[in-house]
Amino acid sequence: MKHRIFIFLIITIAFFSCRKEYTIGGSTTDPHVNMTTYDYLKTNPLFDTLLLLIDRTGLKDEVNASGTFFAFTDYSITNYIKVKQEDLRVKMVDPNLVYTFDSLDYTVMKDSLRAYLFKDKITRDNTTETGRLFKSNDGELRLVQLIPTTDYTDGSVFTTKPKYLYLTKMIPFNGLPVPTDSTGIPNLKPEQLLRTLCQTSGILTTTGVLHVLSNNHTFTYFADVKN
Repeated sequence: MKHRIFIFLIITIAFFSCRKEYTIGGSTTDPHVNMTTYDYLKTNPLFDTLLLLIDRTGLKDEVNASGTFFAFTDYSITNYIKVKQEDLRVKMVDPNLVYTFDSLDYTVMKDSLRAYLFKDKITRDNTTETGRLFKSNDGELRLVQLIPTTDYTDGSVFTTKPKYLYLTKMIPFNGLPVPTDSTGIPNLKPEQLLRTLCQTSGILTTTGVLHVLSNNHTFTYFADVKN
């Protein structure tokens, strides 16, 4: 009997020792992870295709050197592939042509990926509901906002509305320009805002800040929410 118990203990210890390799990450009380942004992405299969994109564009070092990365999941890339396939169908370039991940132009994708990278460390603490402008590594300004959610309406539970972090691409509209500094933010119209929700925010790696965009986001399009 003792022999059986001893074997059970060995199996149990081995099981939990292996599990430690797959439970890497922060917690609700500690957002820090003891690894680089790139290595952290490798721990989650939701970023497998994103990592391929990073590797094929040669941006691993830039990802780790950036203060903030608004990472998009594999769903976002799949959404992009679907849009490109539909574009080909509408344009009737070739009815038999199939657009896949291997069809991507990685020279173009390099700047597209840089639209999600920022030199600044962007956190919930240094932005507001009105928002702040930050320059992404592709040279364009992005609006980052903390917006109260209406998902929770029970005032007895939430005395203050929870706020979601949004990454927003600004576009010209009917002659209205994109602001070049924060003084122009109040003049923005809803039609100029292509908002993307962060489903996870504030992961602190050893190299920067990581936010994860909604699975509904379409890579490069910034148009999962427009309001």
